[in-house]
Amino acid sequence: MIWQRYFRGFDWIFFTAALVLTAVGIMMIYSTGFAATVESSLWIRQLAALVIGLAGMFFFSSLDYRFLRKNSSLIYIGAILLLGLVLIMGLEIRGSKRWFELGPVNFQPAELSKLALIIILAKYFQVRQPFLQKFRYIILSFIYVLIPVVLIMLQPDLGSALVHLGIWAGMLLMAGIPRRFYLYLFLTFVLVSGGAWQFLLQDYQKDRILTFVDPAADPLGRGYNVIQSMVAVGSGGIFGRGLARGLQSQLRFLPERQTDFIFASTVEELGFFGGTLVLVFLGMVVFRILRIVKRSEDSFGAYLAAGAFFLLLTQIVINVAMNIGLLPVTGITLPFLSYGGSSLVATFWLVGLVESVAIHSTQVRFR
Repeated sequence: MIWQRYFRGFDWIFFTAALVLTAVGIMMIYSTGFAATVESSLWIRQLAALVIGLAGMFFFSSLDYRFLRKNSSLIYIGAILLLGLVLIMGLEIRGSKRWFELGPVNFQPAELSKLALIIILAKYFQVRQPFLQKFRYIILSFIYVLIPVVLIMLQPDLGSALVHLGIWAGMLLMAGIPRRFYLYLFLTFVLVSGGAWQFLLQDYQKDRILTFVDPAADPLGRGYNVIQSMVAVGSGGIFGRGLARGLQSQLRFLPERQTDFIFASTVEELGFFGGTLVLVFLGMVVFRILRIVKRSEDSFGAYLAAGAFFLLLTQIVINVAMNIGLLPVTGITLPFLSYGGSSLVATFWLVGLVESVAIHSTQVRFR
């Protein structure tokens, strides 16, 4: 009986779309590392991360999501402690302390922090729903976001900090706060952005924003990544150059071709047709999550699935836009496709949480 309910409620379209995207990502990681000795084994690591992610996904999907509500504070505190510890004991790579070194693998606590934030905010907005007409309760919800964002910016990691803010902003939209509050938040954002530019952002992060305004001003320096990414996208044509035949990727003109610029690598080798299919499957993923939000039987489940929706949507929009030169390069990976064990594992655990809402919820009729 339990297994019948599990398989009946399980969203197979959502799961299949996620698997297809991951398969494309592993294929592209293999293809873009084909000509490099060190990078030729990255696809194997990504495959191992997929196995771990799938195991966690089936575990979390079988677990009633309401269990997370009861333990949301412990989950959140645990994530904050990990973010603090990584600043002290973390592995430093290119001037950033974002990872714990666990034998042959690196673990990035910021990925788990995204999940913890969704869970704690889902509980907060469910409990405080009647009080969200008062602005101070909006500010209180922001404190949950501010703590991990500050710790992440100290690493520094602007991309992950933006995703945390995107989760909070999206869940606020779902909460239905008064419209005037959006004006207050926008003015606050402008003031905070000005302060961050003066006192918080690192020089390389400022350079990325300036490069977005005029990438041609320094084509061999600050603008190099953006220009090479756009060249890769433009050179793919309709059907692409073919696997392991992308000049920008194989000749290493395109930096971070397996992570930040995996979409540009995909379009170069699989063309406009392949890039469009990737976007279709990404759209399918977020659409199915929205469907699960509407079918949730309680507001906690709805907020939980909505948080997953806004997490993925934020990363998809920013990553694709920065690959084609519409947004500054911020180091945000493309869900399911980009190389990164921590990211892939956390994303499939997120899929498991959403599937849990689908399995353990019944449809609510709205009047």
